[in-house]
Amino acid sequence: MDQLTFGDADFAGKGKLTRKERFLAEMEQVVPWSVLVRLIAPVYPAAGNGRRPYPLETMLRVHLMQNWFSLSDPGMEDALYDMPALRQFARLSSLAAIPDETTILNFRRRIEEYELAPEILARVNRHLARKGLAIKHGTMVDATIIDAPTSTKNADRERDPEMHQTKKGQQYYFGMKAHIGADVDTGLVHTVVTTAANEADVAQIEELLHGKETRVHGDAGYLGAAAYVKRAKKIEWKIARRRSQVEKIRNARERLRAMRQETRKAQVRARVEHPFRVVKCVFGYAKTRFKGLAKNTAQIVTLFALANLYAVRRQLMPKTGALRPQFR
Repeated sequence: MDQLTFGDADFAGKGKLTRKERFLAEMEQVVPWSVLVRLIAPVYPAAGNGRRPYPLETMLRVHLMQNWFSLSDPGMEDALYDMPALRQFARLSSLAAIPDETTILNFRRRIEEYELAPEILARVNRHLARKGLAIKHGTMVDATIIDAPTSTKNADRERDPEMHQTKKGQQYYFGMKAHIGADVDTGLVHTVVTTAANEADVAQIEELLHGKETRVHGDAGYLGAAAYVKRAKKIEWKIARRRSQVEKIRNARERLRAMRQETRKAQVRARVEHPFRVVKCVFGYAKTRFKGLAKNTAQIVTLFALANLYAVRRQLMPKTGALRPQFR
């Protein structure tokens, strides 16, 4: 960490702790920094004859803040200049050089090039398992549509060819889908698959299972899922029936019984919506930022890894201690 300056000391001594500072203080304590640094270190440039690279942990912290606050590369650079709290979290003093947008871009591309995002999710989950939050024997599956820009005012005069249009209800959407498999007991996401928006949810079911499930919960979009899974006979399927099918039951008592069964299924399945809420509402990820599935997939998988940490932050944080980030 760079030496503490008078400007840093003045900022650290202010009275109010903002929501952004409180959030960063919580993430400081729950992110497994050493685990992620060891993952990225083999592909991170070492100091040589050229310009000395920024410390790996600093760039990792900048990358995670970029995802948490839904910032572009130039937006992240500006935020580091504007907000002392972000510089402090990145371990940069007010006198230190700030990573420019190209440096931030190159770090993100390194994550994409070496396909590190799935491994980040896997290592975060292994870290949580060591903390007693293991993935168990029940999986909830669901998908959400991520909108993509529809404008054709670009060099190619066309929309992203890897994104597609789909209809949900009476509304049309253009973009991609993020399909997830989440643990029934903990709500932690263990698998993420992305497709164009027009792909059927049920067709991705095999890839969303970790292979040790005894139960699978899903909405009516996963009817017929057993036909797509090789080990389907070993799984108890808790798939919702379509409302129209329940309403067609003529016997009132049987219809009421069926409605109660569907309510119990929905009460369990509701937890699968929580990771989507964190990614979209807390982290502000409402629309794809990049062109093509590969780049967007890397960001989405990273976001769900961070959503897992956010969801269980209360269990991971020590019972006592200061929330304000401290210089080291």
